[in-house]
Amino acid sequence: MIVGIGTDLCDTGRIVQALARHGDAFAKKILGADEWLVYSDRVKRTPERALRYLGTRFAAKEAFSKAIGLGMVHPMGWHPCQLLNDESGRPTFVLAGDLARWFEEKKWRVHVSVSDEGAHALAFVMVETV
Repeated sequence: MIVGIGTDLCDTGRIVQALARHGDAFAKKILGADEWLVYSDRVKRTPERALRYLGTRFAAKEAFSKAIGLGMVHPMGWHPCQLLNDESGRPTFVLAGDLARWFEEKKWRVHVSVSDEGAHALAFVMVETV
């Protein structure tokens, strides 16, 4: 049974502005430790891809917070919710700490799709009971 659906559309121009104002501190606020490693590598190799990566992670976390019905209120937060790619490249949420325990207690499962095109990053999240 579906318990929640969330979507978010991120204008990457706003991400550019936030990075210009706050530098890496903005990206570090949004990204968890494992996401930060991917982002940092992309910044060095292809800054445009790094921007799209940050935009999709921002959108995915916003969409996830909507799907679980909490918004950005504890136990939901930027860092305990990471969107990483599995071995096949599929985006997968990796939850930690209080958020992971809360989510597991609910016996929920999450599905996510992200996309980016031009100046936009989009995420769609569906949460269902196991």
